[in-house]
Amino acid sequence: MKTDVLIIGSGIAGLSLALKLSVLNPALEIWIVTKAEASDCNTRYAQGGIAAVMNHVKDSYENHILDTINCGKGLCNKQIVEMVVKQAPDRIHDLIELGAKIDLKANKDYHLALEGGHSMPRVVHHKDKTGMEIERVLLDKIKAHSNIHLLTNALVIDLLVQSNKNKLHCHGVQVFDKSESEIWFFKSKVTVLASGGCGQVYTNTTNPEVASGDGYAMAYRAGAKLKNMRFMQFHPTSLYASTKEPVSFLISEALRGFGAYIVDGNNNRFLYTYDSRGELATRDIISSAIYKHMLANDMPFVYLDLRHLDLTLCKKEFPQIFAELKNAKLNPQCDLIPITPSAHYQCGGVVVDKNGQSSIRNLYALGEVACTGLHGANRLASNSLLEALVFAHNAAHKISRTKYSSLIKPDAAPTKTVKSYVYKRVKEHTAQLKNRMMNMAFEENPKALEFANAVTVSLITSIEKEIKLDAFSEELLTLRNLAQTANLIMADKLASYDIVKQI
Repeated sequence: MKTDVLIIGSGIAGLSLALKLSVLNPALEIWIVTKAEASDCNTRYAQGGIAAVMNHVKDSYENHILDTINCGKGLCNKQIVEMVVKQAPDRIHDLIELGAKIDLKANKDYHLALEGGHSMPRVVHHKDKTGMEIERVLLDKIKAHSNIHLLTNALVIDLLVQSNKNKLHCHGVQVFDKSESEIWFFKSKVTVLASGGCGQVYTNTTNPEVASGDGYAMAYRAGAKLKNMRFMQFHPTSLYASTKEPVSFLISEALRGFGAYIVDGNNNRFLYTYDSRGELATRDIISSAIYKHMLANDMPFVYLDLRHLDLTLCKKEFPQIFAELKNAKLNPQCDLIPITPSAHYQCGGVVVDKNGQSSIRNLYALGEVACTGLHGANRLASNSLLEALVFAHNAAHKISRTKYSSLIKPDAAPTKTVKSYVYKRVKEHTAQLKNRMMNMAFEENPKALEFANAVTVSLITSIEKEIKLDAFSEELLTLRNLAQTANLIMADKLASYDIVKQI
């Protein structure tokens, strides 16, 4: 197969790009490839909303820029932060024009929520299911564009790259057709990684099962530049379950902005010991504080306390969360809600410029898989959907006005494959890897990290041997990407210790 633009991933970044490109140049053939159903993505699970300055009387771009940089520990690219923040209102208006529902107050002003790290309420949202609403609208709109095609249940294995004049060029991807157990090639003039995050590298995560770090691993194997992979953000308040589920239910920090407390078993609001902002500190600070408090007191979880709130109003604002609590047989009026930190968002990734262009020609990266310079060491709440919209907008304009060379023919021919015979071992290795990464999440001992990483590298080596024997299966290919991404995270963390030593 071949196309003009191939987009890997069907979240807000990939779908937004496809729509913008189709409007700018209806002659372009655009394919969106996703390894599961189109709606299976991180966007769908985003509860909070989109951070934007929509009220210039009470708020300002300068405040939003400062909050973002402070949250990112000063490691953000200020020019990128300014660009994203100043585009925010226009990108939200784009969504509204597409038909996205946004909550308004009685006077028709935007209903703006307050979240941790923000100095002002500035989060535009639709109840507590903003991402679900955005995904619904975008998937609905692409149906009206005959030049946009969706290929579901196809797992991209690797990027096809060739060197030309000492510069790597991407000319498509290698695809594993899960239904036919076949490998074939999809050639493209432009390839876009919009493959989402890597939360499934950890035992506890708020990410769906498709978030297995595929984009990071593929980009690394292709020779792209990656950065800041150690900055994996943990969400401090996911619902604790005694039986380990593949996805932990996220309880939006907008609920803490609404007034919820975090307490231990003695009703102690212990966060103030770590930061004067208490429940409204940034995610990294709260997650670390909870982890340390649990470790010091030998407890598997702490609690979210809603008992003092106006629960009638609270339920109206957060219907999805209250439905999930009811499902878990928890009554917020009298019960404390057990919570624990879970892997949530990768702040590093494939290095890109302001248009989403990576270090490999004709390869773009958008959304969580990209390292744009916006987040630095820690993402400010509700800046992620905004980032995806802004960079999709920029990339669409760049791609639509660029003349691309003819397609390069791949060297290899399509290969028929068989299901892997190592499924049981793959399942066992996957569980071990996730537990290892969970144990290393807040580890500060370089020796422990070195040992864990060495085990992971050994696993990668054995997987590559299986791959060479054409022992393909979805489980094995997923483990390959999980392990490679885990290695990137730990290796970057270890490198940071060497940098500190040199200083």
